[in-house]
Amino acid sequence: MSGTTTSTAAVRPYRPADHDAVYDICVRTADAGGDARGRYASDDLMPDLFAGPYVHLEPDLAFVLADAGRVVGYVVGTADTPAFVRAYRRVWIPRLAHRYPEPSGDPRTPDEEMIALHHHPERMLVPELAGYPAHLHIDLLPSHQGRGHGRRLLETFLAAAARAGAPALHVGMVSANVRARGFYDRLGFHVIPVPDPGPLTYLGRPTT
Repeated sequence: MSGTTTSTAAVRPYRPADHDAVYDICVRTADAGGDARGRYASDDLMPDLFAGPYVHLEPDLAFVLADAGRVVGYVVGTADTPAFVRAYRRVWIPRLAHRYPEPSGDPRTPDEEMIALHHHPERMLVPELAGYPAHLHIDLLPSHQGRGHGRRLLETFLAAAARAGAPALHVGMVSANVRARGFYDRLGFHVIPVPDPGPLTYLGRPTT
């Protein structure tokens, strides 16, 4: 991302009152960077997998971009992916058991595919990523993309992850999201070769 930032936009720590805004941003950017509203039976499904567990389990590593009092972007993640996976299974899956019962059999619909991912957090434990123990998810509303805000959010997270002891981090980026790939390339990320990565490309870099 390039260009100048607006003077009213500022990165700050996540607050519980930001929850609904983070969920809204997540679903509006969950379709390879595009709007996923209406794609699943509930618009909360994608945020429940890719935003909610982080702000609940790792609130100290959650930051938002606020512009004139409105949350327009966020970065969430963990400094320790194996510990996060254990907490996800121990805390997050039971917390949402009423909403997402464990499916039986192979998933047959897009909703069932996502719910199957929810019940298998160990999918995040990829051996090739062991040297990059931190990971993150970052999203901005289209109105605030391309202005340098993503860089500010990511640099804020990098500093926090480094303070938490993570030497490096990774992102699992949907390969079809070409714009996101350019963003990460400009910020010094490199491809981490992973056998059979599916729809994802794994990128990594040091936290400092």
